[in-house]
Order: sequence, then C-alpha cells, then structure tokens
Amino acid sequence: MRSYGQYCPIARGAEIFAERWTPVIIRNLYLGCGSFGEILEGAPGLSRTLLSQRLKQLQRLGIVRSAPKTDGRGNHYELTPAGHDLFTVCVSLGEWGAAWLEIAPEHLDPFVALWSMCNVLRRDRLPHRRVVIRFDFTGRPHPERYWLLIERGETEICKTYPGHDEDLYITAEAEAFVKWHAGQQTWVGAVRDGRIQLHGPTWLVRAFPTWNARSAFAHIKPAPAAAAG
Repeated sequence: MRSYGQYCPIARGAEIFAERWTPVIIRNLYLGCGSFGEILEGAPGLSRTLLSQRLKQLQRLGIVRSAPKTDGRGNHYELTPAGHDLFTVCVSLGEWGAAWLEIAPEHLDPFVALWSMCNVLRRDRLPHRRVVIRFDFTGRPHPERYWLLIERGETEICKTYPGHDEDLYITAEAEAFVKWHAGQQTWVGAVRDGRIQLHGPTWLVRAFPTWNARSAFAHIKPAPAAAAG
C-alpha cells in the first residue's frame, strides 16, 4: 500500500479506500457476503490471491474481522464498526457515479446485475414454493445463460442447470436488463419493445418485476451533463 505522505484525512483515507477492488469488497460484505467464495462471486475479475491479500489488509486496519466457521471450513467475514462507516463512503461514491457517469458497453455484465438483484429481492414477496427461472442474455460477444433458484425465501444463482424443472424463461438483451436494474430503463418499456421477453405462467410473469429487485441507486436521475453524454 503506497502512501501519499500527507496528514490530510482525505489522503490517508484514500490510501485505503482507493485500492483496487477494496470498495467492491466492502460493498459485498455489507450486502451479507460472509464467506470467501460469496465475496469472490460478487466480484467477477477479482483473483483469489488478490482477494486474500485485500482481506488480510482490511483486517490489519480494523475494517474487517473474521472468525472460523462453526463447521470448521473456512472463515466468516464481516465489517467492523469502522467498516460500516467506510461503507457510507461507498454509498456517496455510488450516488455520484449514478448521477454523473454513463453506463458504457464494458459495464453491461448481466451476471453482476443478476447477482446484485438477488441481494435486494423483497423476501416477503417471493413465492413460497420452489421456483427456477432461466435467464438467456443476448447482445454480448457470447450468449450467457444462468438460472435463479428460489426456495424457502433463499436465492441462488446457478451457472449450470440446477436439476429442477424451469418455471419461467426470461430472454433479455444484456443492456436492457442492466439498465432496468440501474433505473435507466422501465420494465414495461423493455417488455413492450421486445428487449425483455418472459415465457411461463401468467402469475409468475406478472410477479417477477414486483420483487423490487433494482439497484439501491435506481432512484437517482442522471445529471444533465451525464445524460447529454
């Protein structure tokens, strides 16, 4: 970790917060990712080696703490009070990014949107029975397929067929799905334009978009300069 060599709190804080992947790790921990694998899953592109280094660094700084899992397999990670305070910086950064930065083609990873969606679903609105939803994303260099398994109020994203009957099929342009999650595209508009298509029981087709599965920053409108591009 390189130092700016300044006493200024902004400079000292940036030495920690501005390290690559650190804000994403803090975000994932805040969202409830407690295991090494869960943190890693929500950060595509982050290597296991670098995640291990960052977690050790954040523990030394008193931002993250860990304890062995009760089953003895790996550690459970969580934010300390200092880590929760640092997450407020993540929120401010997210609000600024939502207002002032455009979503560029390199940001249109539908898996990240799907992963994020699963962390903000309204559990009280989820079906009581097991439901399997298949997602086919288009508009990327290679088509992508994932499954969302919902059972007993818990959700899991599967990259391979989970072995249960599929109840709902969703085919979506990656751009439309990401921008809907980000609050820049309405569900009704995307469905009307054929950019998102649903096939399955009527009750499930109608229920899916009511699960309040959009980004925590979806309510922020782009600033005029950002909207103008």
